[in-house]
Amino acid sequence: MSQTVELKVGMSCQGCVGAVKRVLGKMEGVESFDIDIEKQKVTVKGNVQPDAVLQTVSKTGKATSFWEEPEAPAGEPESKPTEAVAVA
Repeated sequence: MSQTVELKVGMSCQGCVGAVKRVLGKMEGVESFDIDIEKQKVTVKGNVQPDAVLQTVSKTGKATSFWEEPEAPAGEPESKPTEAVAVA
């Protein structure tokens, strides 16, 4: 089953990006991946298990964790900061 896995990876240079590309290129089941060095985000698509992708990218020695999107209520744009308002 094809799925998308998003990771936060501590990358500071093109060498770091190259290391991530190298391990993902060898990983079985990976159909495609996108690396955003500015956001330090790696998106992997394919027939892969999230834990296996995390473990594989961790082999680069870079700090790696699952990407956590800020929780946004349905219908709210993710980029807009919201304040909690108590309703009586």
